[in-house]
Amino acid sequence: MKKIYIKNMVCPRCIAAVEKIFTDLAISYKEVTLGEVYISKVLTAVQKENLHQKLEQLGFGLVNDRRSQLIEKMKNLVIDKVHHSKDSIEITWSDYIRDELHLDYKYLSNLFSSVESITFEQYIIHQKIERVKELLVYDELNLKEIAFQLDYSSVAYLSNQFKKVTGMSPTQFKQSVKRNRKFLDGV
Repeated sequence: MKKIYIKNMVCPRCIAAVEKIFTDLAISYKEVTLGEVYISKVLTAVQKENLHQKLEQLGFGLVNDRRSQLIEKMKNLVIDKVHHSKDSIEITWSDYIRDELHLDYKYLSNLFSSVESITFEQYIIHQKIERVKELLVYDELNLKEIAFQLDYSSVAYLSNQFKKVTGMSPTQFKQSVKRNRKFLDGV
C-alpha cells in the first residue's frame, strides 16, 4: 500500500473533501486521514497532475519530499491533539512527537524551525490559542476549564500567553465583535 501526503488537511471536513476529489477522479483509496491518503496502486503522471490541480483548487497540496512530509505529520499531530481530542492535553510534546514519528525530537524541532520560520513550540502555542478562541466563542467552558483542558498550569499563564499572542486578554477577545479567528492551516 502506498501513502500520499497532503498538506493543509486540518479537520474532518478536509478528509471528506479529499475523499470526494479521489472519488471524482476515479482514484481508488483505502483510507483518508489527516494529511495522508492510502492507495493501493501507484498513480500515473496524468492522475498525479489531475490530483494536484484539484487539491490546489481547494487549498490543499501534495507533499513530495521527506522533510515536508515530516513537518506535515508534526502539524497534523498537534492539530489532532489540540483541536480534535476530547480529553485534556496532558502530554509532553517532545515525547509525544518523538514516539509518534520514531525520530529524535531535537532533529524534528530543528527541521520544523528551519522550514517554517517559527519554532515547533511556537506552533503548538499558536494552535492552542486558536483552540482557546474557539472555546471562548462557544461559551460552554469557563477560562479555568479551558486552561485545564489545554494543559495550562493556571488561568493566569493561559491569559498571559493569550495576550502575548493576540494582543488582548481572553475577556477582551470574548467581548470583541471581531473575533480574529484564523483558519488552522494559516496558523
